[in-house]
Amino acid sequence: MEGDLMAENVAGIGVGPYAELIFDSDGDADRATYGPVERMEATDLLVFAHGWNSDRSTSTRLYDRFFAPFPGLVGPGVRLGYVGVVWPSIRFADEPIPDFDPPGALAEPGFGTALDPATRRALGEFWPGCGAELDRVAELLEERPESAEAFTEFGALVRRLAGVDGGSAAASQEVPALFAGDAVEVCRSLALALVEAGGPAPGGCGGDGRGLTVGGGLRGLWGGAKELLRQASYYQMKKRAGVVGERGLGPVLAELAAARPALRVHLIGHSFGARLVSFSLRAVPDGARYVTSLTLLQGAFSHYAFCARLPHDKGHGGALRGLQRRVDGPVVACHSPYDSALKVFYPLASRMAGDSAGLLGFDERWGAIGHDGVQAVPGAPRLSLDGALRGGLPTSGCVSVDAGSVVRRGGAPSGAHSDICHAELAELVVVAGRMGR
Repeated sequence: MEGDLMAENVAGIGVGPYAELIFDSDGDADRATYGPVERMEATDLLVFAHGWNSDRSTSTRLYDRFFAPFPGLVGPGVRLGYVGVVWPSIRFADEPIPDFDPPGALAEPGFGTALDPATRRALGEFWPGCGAELDRVAELLEERPESAEAFTEFGALVRRLAGVDGGSAAASQEVPALFAGDAVEVCRSLALALVEAGGPAPGGCGGDGRGLTVGGGLRGLWGGAKELLRQASYYQMKKRAGVVGERGLGPVLAELAAARPALRVHLIGHSFGARLVSFSLRAVPDGARYVTSLTLLQGAFSHYAFCARLPHDKGHGGALRGLQRRVDGPVVACHSPYDSALKVFYPLASRMAGDSAGLLGFDERWGAIGHDGVQAVPGAPRLSLDGALRGGLPTSGCVSVDAGSVVRRGGAPSGAHSDICHAELAELVVVAGRMGR
């Protein structure tokens, strides 16, 4: 009972009824959080999963800000219930988030190489039992030694943290080249990507990063080394998001639908949270119609996820091929050209994870759905945000919506990736779910 009361009265949320569904890294639900959701007196349930750059406080503020416009947008016959999905993520505290951090933080990208105390604590919680490795990683990022041996040591530490250091856990999986490649060259590629994403060139480098090319000094590559550490956390969170969606959120929603068959569920996800809610579709029984819409905000997963046949490999489809048919409404993929995380780093990391040879350039083959929308799904329309709000959305299937008119603010290295708290995007969810006035 105490857990139920805590879930029903989450501080800082201005709409109601609101509750949270809490999952661990294996997708196991905190059952104390299920009761308040089941008891909600609602016709329509908004279920929102946060992305990677979140801690508990940030996700609660995100839900409060994003949900705020909904009461004024829905029709008189709609009674909304609000659910925040909380799953183990990580916050790099030195990376500003629009609306949540001081305005000056956006104007001056201050992502130096040293780990700030809040990020170091978050990494310790994300990788428990790895204090010695993290201490040495922090020491190297602080000192920035100009030696190839230091980068080799750093790469080995990151591999250990990511669980791909050649042990038994890694033996059964292919190790991405991002972690298996030469550490100096990987860090150089990531340092150049930071410059491309709008970050400051390291001291001694030209504004275009010329000093980072072959023949330049090594000290300027430690910004790329810190990005490699960040990518190691992304690598694990990407896998975790799929697990929590398929084994956690999906079965919980199926159970809820069995108990409340008239309830309509509207799934919303940001970044890796978009991957999470999408993978929850794997647990939707055939013929079930309780998921009424799916809105993906800057989704950090493949733009080919829903396609039946990959353009570069006709024998295989996307990881979620055909699952859009389990949604009794549209699957809406919002994308923005101002999202540097998905424009620059997602394809770079994906390209490094396998052979990039083929007919398509790596930006096409390895692109994210939050960068350029749904790809290779026949008949999937592409709309502007204004066009979608004025003219409506398809009643089923995939649709891409260019949200760059509002998703456009943010500092390096992620750009506008987290700039999602806009009334227009809330209205888009209402349109997708056919909940409007």
